[in-house]
Amino acid sequence: MVVLGRIVAPYGLNGGLKIQPYGDDPLAWRKMPQWWLGKNPDSQQAGDWQAFGLQSLRAQGKGLVVALEGVADRTAAEAIDGWFVAAPREALPAPAKDEYYWADLVGLAVIGNAEVALGKVRGLLDTGVHAVLDVVDGETERLIPFVGVYIKDVDLAAGEIRVDWEADW
Repeated sequence: MVVLGRIVAPYGLNGGLKIQPYGDDPLAWRKMPQWWLGKNPDSQQAGDWQAFGLQSLRAQGKGLVVALEGVADRTAAEAIDGWFVAAPREALPAPAKDEYYWADLVGLAVIGNAEVALGKVRGLLDTGVHAVLDVVDGETERLIPFVGVYIKDVDLAAGEIRVDWEADW
């Protein structure tokens, strides 16, 4: 499962949901035949994700407002508040050149200038302007903007990201 976003609040009285998307084209989610919701974003067990049909989707601010089949009122929406939205990898389109699913970046080793190991990607943050890699190495945490000026290469097969970044920044 690839986590695409998170439910951040109920919306209205008829079961609407506010969603914080992780990525840059959430309106394309209209094409997904089913939405998968679950409490644990790290779970790969099929039984931990429940399928819902999409009734409506619209952009609102930096997020989405959606209505899902089976979520008929505010009480039902409140019961899944905080859950995650995901899709099986095979249901997602292949990313274009130099585009990546965030889930594919998590866990990759980050190599800085002079071949210095900076840690592993724990996650990504969406700042609204661009994504930021959250890189951890023991007790050290680094936030590295995921933009071309700092990202030299992403090699998914090798499991690493090469960055123009110093260990003491």
